Amino acid sequence: MPDRYLTFERHEWAELRAATPLTLRQDDLDRLQGINERIDLAEVAEIYLPLSRLLNLYVSATQDLQRVTSTFLGSIAPKVPYVIGVAGSVAVGKSTFARILQALLSRWPAHPQVDLVTTDGFLFPNSVLAERNIMDRKGFPESYDTRSLLAFLRAVKSGETEVAAPVYDHLAYDILPDEHVVVRRPDIVIVEGLNVLQVNREGVEFVSDYFDFSIYMDADVSDIEEWYVRRFFALRESVFRDPDSYFRHFAGLTDEQADLTARQIWATINGRNLRENIEPTRERASLVLRKSNDHRISDVRLRKL
Repeated sequence: MPDRYLTFERHEWAELRAATPLTLRQDDLDRLQGINERIDLAEVAEIYLPLSRLLNLYVSATQDLQRVTSTFLGSIAPKVPYVIGVAGSVAVGKSTFARILQALLSRWPAHPQVDLVTTDGFLFPNSVLAERNIMDRKGFPESYDTRSLLAFLRAVKSGETEVAAPVYDHLAYDILPDEHVVVRRPDIVIVEGLNVLQVNREGVEFVSDYFDFSIYMDADVSDIEEWYVRRFFALRESVFRDPDSYFRHFAGLTDEQADLTARQIWATINGRNLRENIEPTRERASLVLRKSNDHRISDVRLRKL
């Protein structure tokens, strides 16, 4: 069967950086890293810079196309952001990846305003999840207010001046009812989430219909499980100790109890969601980044146009 992707080993992909300058310093990178992740400047140079170069070319081409269309119509069309989707499992490193990508893309002169929106904000509030008896399926497709997410993306791609998105608080493990993040006609919007490549069951409109480019973070399931367990241990020693944390009852677990709890949560929720809903969407991505067990990207697959 013909392969829809071009596959690059790490060193082959790194060569595509060309003369793209490294615009992040180590202190910038330290601020962008997540819990239990250590991405160094070599990883940024070899993986992120070629990607930022590719996306810069794509964004510039799209902006040129918009100008051509405006010329043809004889009018000034509203500024429409270039939308990038980032998908993948819990604990695979999506959030850190999206933050680093945002920082790099914002340093290109053609598109300095880059906003990042996570789909966590479009989860139904805990009260709704509890009412529907699906609190244990948080992160599964049915736990999201997909209509609101689609409405947000529709407004962004329509060039509306301001579009608001709800905010999720990981400490409270719930939506913050009175808080919003506002997108004001940026050059690029990165949308990061578990199920952003999911096909809508009604088959009418998909979240990914509004993406100009999509990225899937991939790794062996066994590696992702270990990363999840390590992250659980790190959170037990930090965030879970906060009196306001929804998961403060986990702070007192012994090592043995923490390992058992984390693996049970993985098996019944996150691993199951990955297997049933997230991983099947991988082949819909424009780009697949494959991680080895040390969190470093081992190979890159770019879908043929």
